[in-house]
Amino acid sequence: MAQSENHDEAAHDSQSRVVDSDALLAKVLTVSDGVVAGDREDRSGAALVSSLTSAGFEVVEHRVVADGVSSVAESLSEMISDFAGLIITTGGTGFTERDLTPEGTLQVIERSAPGIAEAMRLTNPLGRLSRGVAGIAGKTIILNTPGSTAGCVECFEAVADVVPHALRLLHGERLH
Repeated sequence: MAQSENHDEAAHDSQSRVVDSDALLAKVLTVSDGVVAGDREDRSGAALVSSLTSAGFEVVEHRVVADGVSSVAESLSEMISDFAGLIITTGGTGFTERDLTPEGTLQVIERSAPGIAEAMRLTNPLGRLSRGVAGIAGKTIILNTPGSTAGCVECFEAVADVVPHALRLLHGERLH
């Protein structure tokens, strides 16, 4: 029960600070059947939280969901509600039958950001195996990263320099 209360407090807290243009808010969504089942530790989600924090983001939510189009789409839809910031997913971007994070994300995003997805893929030769997408839903940027600890961090770090600028543009700042 305490986790549910903390989740509600974090969600309320992030919603009340949506209007703070100086805050860089982020959420992490780990997509993994193994983590949901308790068979694996969520190392990639924890690594993303650490990397985001180091980059100046305040991580206001971290949740785990099972692989699947509908589970990803439903979680992302809930996470973008009354939120202005960055959501990074980890997991489900590869070639296995259960890797459906991009398909779930595509059900939620309104506009794609292919340059960001391409930049993330260029960080490592294995990046070419990622089917991850990047896009915009409301006032939120969503990035899909691989489920490996190193891969998700490398992908975020490849675009960490431009994401704050993109968020400011998305939130209506005139920077040019």
